Amino acid sequence: MIRSMFTAISSLSLQQKYLDVVSNNLANANTMGFKASRVLSQDQFSQMMSPGSAPTATQGGVNPTQVGLGVNLGYISANFTQGVLQSTGRNMDLGVQGDGFFIYGNTNRRYSREGSMSLDAEGNLVNSASGLRTQGWMADPTTGLIDTDLPVDDINIVTDKTLAQATTNVILGGNLSASTAVAGTNTISMGVYDSLGSLRTASVTFTRQGAGAPPVATNVWDWAISSTPAGASGSGTVTFDADGQVTGSTIGAAITIPGSAGSTSPINPIAIDFTKLTQLTAANSAAVTSQDGLPAGNVTDVYISPNDGIISLMYSNGMSEQVGQVALARFSNPTGLIKGDDTSFLAGLNSGVPQIGAASTGGRGAIAASYLEASNVDMAQEFTNMILAQRGFQASSRVITTSDEILQELVNLKR
Repeated sequence: MIRSMFTAISSLSLQQKYLDVVSNNLANANTMGFKASRVLSQDQFSQMMSPGSAPTATQGGVNPTQVGLGVNLGYISANFTQGVLQSTGRNMDLGVQGDGFFIYGNTNRRYSREGSMSLDAEGNLVNSASGLRTQGWMADPTTGLIDTDLPVDDINIVTDKTLAQATTNVILGGNLSASTAVAGTNTISMGVYDSLGSLRTASVTFTRQGAGAPPVATNVWDWAISSTPAGASGSGTVTFDADGQVTGSTIGAAITIPGSAGSTSPINPIAIDFTKLTQLTAANSAAVTSQDGLPAGNVTDVYISPNDGIISLMYSNGMSEQVGQVALARFSNPTGLIKGDDTSFLAGLNSGVPQIGAASTGGRGAIAASYLEASNVDMAQEFTNMILAQRGFQASSRVITTSDEILQELVNLKR
């Protein structure tokens, strides 16, 4: 009787731990990035009553006889199945679709599926809840390239900056009237930006060539660049065919447009595209249709691209600048991770070393921008587990009661 009571007590202890795990799962049913845990029990060692015997030539074998001595906790492990990705509409909220963890902290690193990011007062990308700094790579300030083979570090983003783009290409369009006489001109204004984003203005004058005596208008036009005050220069020719379409252009003197004080001056190189011009009998309408320079713009947004987690600054002038990339880590055995606080994990003895790299590479999942991963707790399963734990506890307590009653009967035999 004593043995059955201790066996039941081991079950009571296990069912209590089972309820502890279930209650924690249910408490975190709405915790972003939370991974539910499960309990596995194991039979404790059994007392050998009889080892049994092997069969002989005249008699069959006898099986061993053993009495179990209760139940023991096998292990409690996290369930790393994918949680539902919930849209937040906030670009700096990140989720992982597939394997992988965000990396927080340069020392005593934490790994988490919870990716609500924000910038702190110093421009560091951090986890919004814990304040731990997000790890990744910064872009090379000269080339703008990101080397994901380098060790990860804090991501620091400077948002109080401006950026401009000097003009390198100008496209002209419209019509140079075929009715223009020899030596007739058509002047258009051209605005370009220097390296500091300052708008510089120049003029392009087209002059129709003539041939013979008296001269007859040809399909070749001279062009020349000038400015007021003087400083801009450049010249060449544009040739049209009998259908009024450009067949070629030349540059006789290089295009030189002075920049503002402190900028790269002259603005170079500038290429002019004449291929969209026509020479028809319609009125003159030649003009600049586009140019790729931009004035100085301020940072308006920090954008994290989906899939790869590349961080870019968006400017008010339409420019964008790649400044960094969020890293992910994966483990060969994620169930070997140790649970920490703030819905994070620590590397464990049996988790393997973190394999750090860019998202969507090396078996790591893709980053989903504007999404957070919800808890993977299955409430229906947890309530079922709660009932199982409750009934298991109830049955074990009934065994103790029954054993007590039998012991009482033994005591009463003396009467």
